[in-house]
Amino acid sequence: MTDLRDRIHGAVLGQAIGDALGAPTEGMTRAAIRAAHGRVTGFLSDDPAGTDDTEYAALTARILLTYGPALTIDNVSDEWDRVLVQQDGGFNRGGFSEMEAIHNLARGLRAPHTGSDNHEMWSDGSAMRVAPIGAYFAGDPGEAARIAGIDAQVSHARDGIYCGQAVAAAVAAAATTDDWRVVADAGLAAVPADSWSARMIDRALLVAAEPGSAEERLDELERRISIFHYPWADVAPEATALAFGVFAIAEGDYVDSVLGGVNIGRDADTIAAMAGAMAGALRGATAIPTEWSSRIVALRGSCIASTAGVRLSALADEIADAVAARGTETPNGAVR
Repeated sequence: MTDLRDRIHGAVLGQAIGDALGAPTEGMTRAAIRAAHGRVTGFLSDDPAGTDDTEYAALTARILLTYGPALTIDNVSDEWDRVLVQQDGGFNRGGFSEMEAIHNLARGLRAPHTGSDNHEMWSDGSAMRVAPIGAYFAGDPGEAARIAGIDAQVSHARDGIYCGQAVAAAVAAAATTDDWRVVADAGLAAVPADSWSARMIDRALLVAAEPGSAEERLDELERRISIFHYPWADVAPEATALAFGVFAIAEGDYVDSVLGGVNIGRDADTIAAMAGAMAGALRGATAIPTEWSSRIVALRGSCIASTAGVRLSALADEIADAVAARGTETPNGAVR
């Protein structure tokens, strides 16, 4: 089994690299991507960088490292108020759900009201940022889902929360298994069985299990999961289901999972980030091509100013050190 520290690095780096790879194809259809680029196999930009997805993931990591498993809703509200409400300057390409939450905090609301009184409560903004939570609770999907649910309430409600829990649980499971099916099952098990999110993820996994080439199944995944009548592509049950679908089609391979997300289009940066976090935790940072990892090293603070200069490897080391310090056994018997 791959070393746990390598898997934690894989989750953190895998998320960020998927985000940067997918940023140029965000909002596009598969047909439009093919017409413009053929099949994307690497960075389309000469100066690739992560988006708000990775910067919010770094903020989530920092909050979790500060409070640990005792994290409360009030802690998240306090930290978002301190870091985000008090930020001097705008939020470049900041997600709608997060911007609405920041506005709610600024006018005196606290979580969970900042998430429930939020017209983007169902977006994928929670799911995009929870990879560090899954890494921190390596081998414990239930605890990862619990903490992700606490974190999500500052900006989301209902399915917006469920999808964050699904991704966090999947990453936690991935860190201590070699079976991609265990990862998918853990993510699906973390959401209410009768929810929109569960139905969408289950449908995506069924598409992934159908016969045909990977490209044929990706075509079918786009057709059967995408909500084309809605003007935005950030609906959490859609984006999260697409992430699980591309991960399953790739059988957890890091490169194929991420490129599946990049080439699926829609909210491609977030889809590739989620799939990259799951596959990175499953296969480890050593599975990430060095020509990718060497170009995504430190954050720029384009959206969240306080994240400027954060080095992803150092952040992953902090998470790994926290996991090692607990030194307990995970529910599946693996030693952290």
